[in-house]
Amino acid sequence: KSEEVGLAKVQVYILMGQSNMLGEGKVHGDKDGTLEYAVMTKGLYPYLIDKEKNWVTSETVRNVRVMDARDQKMHVYNNEFLNASRSDTIGPEVGIGKMMEKASDAPILLLKSCIGNRSLGWDLLPPGSPRYDFNDRTYAAYGECPAYWDKGTPKPDPTADWYAGKQYDTDIANAKSVLNELDKYYPNASSYEIKGFFWWQGDKDRYDDSYATFYERNLIRLIGQLRTEFAAPNAKFVLATLGQTDEGNASGNEKLLLDAMLAVDGNSDKHPEYRGNVATVYSHPLSKGGASNGHYNGNAETYQNVGEAMGNAMTELGNTVSKLEV
Repeated sequence: KSEEVGLAKVQVYILMGQSNMLGEGKVHGDKDGTLEYAVMTKGLYPYLIDKEKNWVTSETVRNVRVMDARDQKMHVYNNEFLNASRSDTIGPEVGIGKMMEKASDAPILLLKSCIGNRSLGWDLLPPGSPRYDFNDRTYAAYGECPAYWDKGTPKPDPTADWYAGKQYDTDIANAKSVLNELDKYYPNASSYEIKGFFWWQGDKDRYDDSYATFYERNLIRLIGQLRTEFAAPNAKFVLATLGQTDEGNASGNEKLLLDAMLAVDGNSDKHPEYRGNVATVYSHPLSKGGASNGHYNGNAETYQNVGEAMGNAMTELGNTVSKLEV
């Protein structure tokens, strides 16, 4: 089918976040918790293999992952048609891609551009984010450094090359670099359309009270900025909550983050403008244990379950009339 791609626009979905979007689910090994064990021994996710138990390669879904390395240059870590066994670890992309492939025979490019240990309140802060005061500190606007300083005092000179939103700028630049050479990443493709964004993040924001408190505001700005950045005002947005956070007993910063993530779901009453174009996957029931800061113990079932749910959520958004499109 890849030979026919020149006849149709490639549907692009951009995946962003931090380490759990990057992927730490173990693939290989005859041990409970790996994807291989889940598929071959437990009989889960049967669509990942054929009748002879060979791993299936998608004919239409392309899996691309890029990330800056220590040399501060973009490196390509995946560039192939989706196959669950091609890497040692997975994020949610396998579940996402398989659910979307099931729903459509269109050419699809999953473009993952992210790195671990990054907060929305600082590293991924989107353009346009203003300064704000919280307790006895002033926090940086997009483009500023340091991250904060004493409230009521002048902003100090930058203390590092990093700045608020630096990782956002890097991830976006890398994604655009891929799209500028589309046929290098999706053979024979000549045009594309940004159909949606997937976001799984929040762990690092747990450790700063201000980032957790303002997570909803930053998330709203992120959604709008991504649509503007890629000239895709109708692109859908799907995010997943942190797997360890139980809605029934969450507290502190964990609760602040969960409430913020659930608030932007289009079916909530808080942001009706997101009805039909933003969806939140509540991932606690899908998690097989562990927590985001421990990468859910590397259990591939967690990553696969969350990916399936995110892919299905995006498909459902695609089948609804969004307020953006009315």
